[in-house]
Amino acid sequence: MFLKLKKGTTEEGIKHIIDKIKELGFEAHLSRGANSTIIGIIGENVLKTKDIFESMFMVESCTPISKPYKLVSKEFNDKKVVIKLSHNVEIGNKKIAVIAGPCSIDNIDYLYETASSVKQCGATLLRGGAFKPRTSPYSFQGLGLEGLKMLKKVGDDCKMPIVTEAMNLEQAKLIADYADIIQVGARNSQNFDLLKELGKIGRPVLLKRGIAMTISEFLMSAEYIASKGNYNIILCERGIRTFETSTRFTLDLNAVPVLNSLTNLPVIVDPSHGTGVRSYVMPMSRASIAAGADGLIVEVHPKPECALSDGSQTLYADKFNEYMSEVKKIALAMDREI
Repeated sequence: MFLKLKKGTTEEGIKHIIDKIKELGFEAHLSRGANSTIIGIIGENVLKTKDIFESMFMVESCTPISKPYKLVSKEFNDKKVVIKLSHNVEIGNKKIAVIAGPCSIDNIDYLYETASSVKQCGATLLRGGAFKPRTSPYSFQGLGLEGLKMLKKVGDDCKMPIVTEAMNLEQAKLIADYADIIQVGARNSQNFDLLKELGKIGRPVLLKRGIAMTISEFLMSAEYIASKGNYNIILCERGIRTFETSTRFTLDLNAVPVLNSLTNLPVIVDPSHGTGVRSYVMPMSRASIAAGADGLIVEVHPKPECALSDGSQTLYADKFNEYMSEVKKIALAMDREI
């Protein structure tokens, strides 16, 4: 449940309430807004203590949260989360963020060429996989630390925040020293130990939806991160597995308005993985913006035919301007910017 405090409640009063919450064995999560201060109380059987907190003179109201996810629910805080990054880049505001780059980092020359091309066309963040989870153990697994250092250098030189994936606790701690955003892939979206660690590390997290994950389960994964104090979470719809085989996955654009109605977290879409087909990335990107997405994450490479992974769904760097021109039209129609 959450407590809405009366205006004028002092810091001493807030501390008294938080101390009482902890004394009762619960977690306290403080949210300060322009017009009100809210304290979320998390724990089992918390509703049994409702009378205790309602009796405190500093508490204006005491409201149960009906959803199983608490901290990422609009019931707790309906103010939109805006992720603030280096180089004055933000995700979650009026401007739609475009995250572009190769699926896997292969060499620094290709990475520089990609970054300069997408930056010139209006992309604001650079993505690239240094550690790659692959279905086959015989496929390319990434360059590891060497690739991470390449990504950091190119991002710094091109003045673009960088996004890369962590697959385990050790990688998460390492990547936190390099990346602006740590990505959690679909395969790890219910790796709860990893999610809790990312909550403690505090770096913004791009959380991808699992291939067979419901919206509620998706938000519960985000809750694991938030429960450790990190609310800088970006939700990413990247396609789910259905009976359909004409595309790699079925891109569930229903998820965008549904998530926007349930949570205050930014929602972005990955049409590259969601379709697996280069020619479908453009139309699904347009549809994503029309559905209300706050951003797009797409795979781009100077020579997709030479890419070490996912070449068939990767856009050509020298044609990225055409892609951006098309998505800008929909952004303007939706009173958004790119």
